[in-house]
Amino acid sequence: MTDRAACAGDLAAAVEAAVAGGVDLVQVRDRALGGAALLAHVDALVAAARRGAAARGGAVCVVVNRRLDVALAAGAEGVHLGFDALPAAAARALLGAGGLVGVSAHAPEEVLALAPDVVDYAQLAPVFAPLSKASTRPCVGLEALARASRGPVPVLAQGGVHAENAAACVRAGAAGVAVTGALLQASDPAAAARALAAALRAAAAPRDAER
Repeated sequence: MTDRAACAGDLAAAVEAAVAGGVDLVQVRDRALGGAALLAHVDALVAAARRGAAARGGAVCVVVNRRLDVALAAGAEGVHLGFDALPAAAARALLGAGGLVGVSAHAPEEVLALAPDVVDYAQLAPVFAPLSKASTRPCVGLEALARASRGPVPVLAQGGVHAENAAACVRAGAAGVAVTGALLQASDPAAAARALAAALRAAAAPRDAER
């Protein structure tokens, strides 16, 4: 999840490095920009993410926070919706079956109420105290993450997640994690992404073996 204020260096360079290190989904989030400035910002980060993916020999998806129009104009893969964005069903109708629709949630009940044919994933936050900003909500914790993860919509754990606690999120049932500070505040975003990806793979391996 991008945040210019939280980034220790150049944001586009950090996004490129993090994707090269293993990040496979970039959420572009910037409430301070609008119009042409926001589109230029998204264009730059989409290009950076795709350079990183090419260096890794993998793929990356980019979603834009709230602004479906900007996502479509920039050729991003989808949109991430909060409480003040358009309804998820409307976004799905505009994007079609191939686009990504993600939503923010702050309680398990919000996640469990989502329709899997409309929403591709939900971010539950904050699981832990955020690293990149002061928390404005109480942490929901791993038990709430486990409850949310029992539903049909994949859940990404957000808030205070880093390489040392990411495994606990996966063991609780999360499909993955959404991070800002753990990567953008790192002196080496690529190395931080590799460490995070390794922790996620190690935690997921026993669960995948049981399937």
